[in-house]
Amino acid sequence: MNPIVNAAQGTNLHTTESYLKGSSDKVQSNFTDTLKGAMENLNDIQLESDRKTEALAKGDVDNLHDVMITAQKASITLETTVQVQKKVIDAYNEIMRMQV
Repeated sequence: MNPIVNAAQGTNLHTTESYLKGSSDKVQSNFTDTLKGAMENLNDIQLESDRKTEALAKGDVDNLHDVMITAQKASITLETTVQVQKKVIDAYNEIMRMQV
């Protein structure tokens, strides 16, 4: 039988608790993996921008446009990440202010 139906009927509470804990752990793991992936992506973009800027300064690269586009991409990605961080913190603070 469906664990949600069991929970509604009050049967198999132990099974329902383990089901809910398992799904919570899975969601937390997915959220954590998503955040790690986003931060790794941000880091890769920043490193690429730094590498191209350094190559331009050394005279190894002639394509200024590519360097500037990469630098702008890194800047926009960083700014977006900071704004998302602020929104997540605001949402967390709002949840903490809720009365149960």
